[in-house]
This record gives sequence, C-alpha cells and structure tokens, in this order.
Amino acid sequence: MPTTLAPETAFPLHHMQAVRELAQTPGVQQSPDAALVQVGMWVRNYLMSAHPDLGRSGDVCPFTAQAARLDTIRLGASDLGAGQDVEIEKTIRDCFRQFEAIPCKRTMRQFRTVIVGFPNCDSEEGRETLRRVHAKLKFFSIFRARMLGLFHGETDAPGLWNKDFRPLRSPLPVMAIRQLVVQDAPFVVRHPLLLPTYLRKFPLGGARRLFAEVAARG
Repeated sequence: MPTTLAPETAFPLHHMQAVRELAQTPGVQQSPDAALVQVGMWVRNYLMSAHPDLGRSGDVCPFTAQAARLDTIRLGASDLGAGQDVEIEKTIRDCFRQFEAIPCKRTMRQFRTVIVGFPNCDSEEGRETLRRVHAKLKFFSIFRARMLGLFHGETDAPGLWNKDFRPLRSPLPVMAIRQLVVQDAPFVVRHPLLLPTYLRKFPLGGARRLFAEVAARG
C-alpha cells in the first residue's frame, strides 16, 4: 500500500501521509498494520505537539512538524522480538541506508527522519534486546553524524529542560534515526562521545553553542 524507498527486499518504510490514510481504514486496529498506525499516531500526537512538562515552549521534537511538511519522515513497524538481536540490527542498518536515500534539498537534510516501532519487544527482555542493539550501533551512528534514539514506556532518561520529564517514553518500543544538528549541543554535553563528530561537523557554531551550554549549567 505505501510507497517504499528501496526494493521489495528492504525493510518497508512508509510515508507519513500513507500511514495517516491507513489509520482511517475500518478495522485497522485489529490488523497487522495496527503497530504502524500506533507509531504514526504517537509521532503526530506526541512528537509534533507541545507538552506541559517539557520545560520549554514548542513541540516535544522541534523538527518533526517541519519534516512532515517536507515529507522527509518515514515510518515502519517490525514484528521482530526479544532475542532477535542480529535481525533487529540488520533492520536498523537497512533503515540507515534508506534514511540516506530520502529525497530532499541539501539544505533540508536535517529534517530526514526514520522511526520504527517494535511492538513485540514490549517486555523487559525485548527492551533489553533493543538496548543491546542500540549500544552496538552507537559508534556506527556517531561516526556518520547520525542520532539513533531508543524510546519505550519504561525509560527513566530525564528531559534536557525539565529533569522530571521523561521525553523518551512511548506507547511501544521505538528506534529513531535523525541527523546530528548544531542545536544538539545539550545532547553533546550530556554524551561526550558525540563531541569529536559534533565539532568536526560544526567547528565554529558548535563550539560557541557548547561553551554557552556549559556556562548555562554553571
């Protein structure tokens, strides 16, 4: 049904509009596409919306709404589950490849996003599987100046602007790929492994933002 970015053998990723249309299909919540629709609803109702506990104005993710307007978001849902580390890693690596192929202007590349739900990993064992894959791909993503995020319902990772807020919580486990941007200085301060890649990509503007971020933290 949706348009994919790669041959049929690739992991299927879908345009946001196609998922919105799918959500209107009668009985979709009882179909194999239910998880894909759930991912799409979470993106639209959470990432693209404000939250009273966020600690700043604007949407939870400041880039997602613009990405949706530019049609640079791709969504997917995998039926892989706990213990399938190799298969999940293969899926995410394929998503990285498809991420690079999302068509957009060069100046708009920071809005490319791939978000994949893993409904069958919604257990402690499943979440641990995703954590292992996430850790294994950390250097793969950092070297390419990409951010690989892991969201799920049990994470205690605090917010950048409100430490009591849990921005990485989601109704089902999700892995997301996006480009490292100069506005990521707060993440870089929190995760020093990003520092060399960040400064290589943003030598002047990045350094200024890092100094300002450290100064603000006192």
